[in-house]
Amino acid sequence: MSDATERSQFARLLDRAMRILAMRDHSEAEFRRKLALSAERAAMYAKNKSQEPETITPEQIDRVVAWCYENRYLDDAHFAERFVASRSRKGYGPQRIRMEMGQKGIDKTLTDEVLANSEIDWARQAFEVAERKFGLPLPTDWKEKAKVQRYLMTKGFFSDDIRAIFSNFDE
Repeated sequence: MSDATERSQFARLLDRAMRILAMRDHSEAEFRRKLALSAERAAMYAKNKSQEPETITPEQIDRVVAWCYENRYLDDAHFAERFVASRSRKGYGPQRIRMEMGQKGIDKTLTDEVLANSEIDWARQAFEVAERKFGLPLPTDWKEKAKVQRYLMTKGFFSDDIRAIFSNFDE
C-alpha cells in the first residue's frame, strides 16, 4: 500500500472516529467496536457501489485509538467518572452501574476506584428514588415494603442501602 493511500485511509478512519466521539464519550472497548463496525459498513457500501472496498487492519484502528488518547478525545477514567455521575442522576445504584461499566469494557479496578471516589450517598439516592416512585410516606406494611425493596434492587442498590431507607428515614 502506498504512503499516500495509507494516509488517506487513516484520515477517513479518523473522520469516522471524530463522528463517533462527537456524539458522546465512549470507553476504549466501545469505541474500538464502533469504529470497526463503521469500517465494515463503509466496506459494504463500497461493495454495493461496485467500488473496491478498503480493508481496515487492527493496526490502523490501534493508530487511531492512540491518536485519540494523545489528543485527549478518549480517556477511560474520564468516561467512567462521567458515566457514574450520569447513571446515578438517572436513579441507578452502584451494582447496576458496575455491571453496565463492565459491559462497556471498563476495567474492574477502575470501576471500583471511580465508584469509591464518587461522593454519592447511595442510601440517600435510594431514598430519593423510592420517594419519586412511591411517594411519601413510604409504605410500612410488609407487602408494600417488599415492592419498594424489589424495585430498588432492580435499580441496582445494595440491600444495606435499601434497609437504611426504612430505618434512617422513617418520619
